[in-house]
Amino acid sequence: MSRPLMPKATAVWLVENTSLTFDQIAHFCGLHPLEVQGIADGEVATGMKGLDPIANGQLTQEEINRCQGDPKARLRAAKQDLPQPVSRSKGPKYTPVAKRQDKPDGIAWIVRNHPEVKDPQICKLIGTTKNTIQAIRERTHWNTANIRPRDPVLLGLCSQSELNAVIEAAQRQRAKENPQAEAARVEQAEAEAAGEPFRSDDEWS
Repeated sequence: MSRPLMPKATAVWLVENTSLTFDQIAHFCGLHPLEVQGIADGEVATGMKGLDPIANGQLTQEEINRCQGDPKARLRAAKQDLPQPVSRSKGPKYTPVAKRQDKPDGIAWIVRNHPEVKDPQICKLIGTTKNTIQAIRERTHWNTANIRPRDPVLLGLCSQSELNAVIEAAQRQRAKENPQAEAARVEQAEAEAAGEPFRSDDEWS
């Protein structure tokens, strides 16, 4: 299904002007439901002006009404005769100027919370360079004193689905490279989720 040209702006409008569920809006706009919830809570796309999908021919009011009456229904985009832009698949990820100053915070959050994610993956996800990541890791970045690890999704640097995909790929790669360490990590995570203390093999001996 074709996505809106400005998915977040469209999601803002749908959140503000309809009673559609987060899942319905997320599916139509190609976002994660948590992103849409963040928009509704004022944590994502703060200050962004909504884009009316009815006015620009992407949706009809009848289609919105249909889905408002059935939370399980999915929005179907209106047929358009205009040619659709070709998505760019190569080259560095573009980040709006207003968001570029937040990149170090997003990188620091990934480095701290998901050390399994490799630098090339961070480069592609955030749209940065290996030199910048290395400087943040080694605390030699020129603005180290002001860097605060913050979720890149909430900063608008990537979507939740993009971040999840990168983390899952990194975890699969780590499990392939070191299955014993990954098994221990999973065991520890399960123990913590169950509220039980975790002890390594060395501690049991």
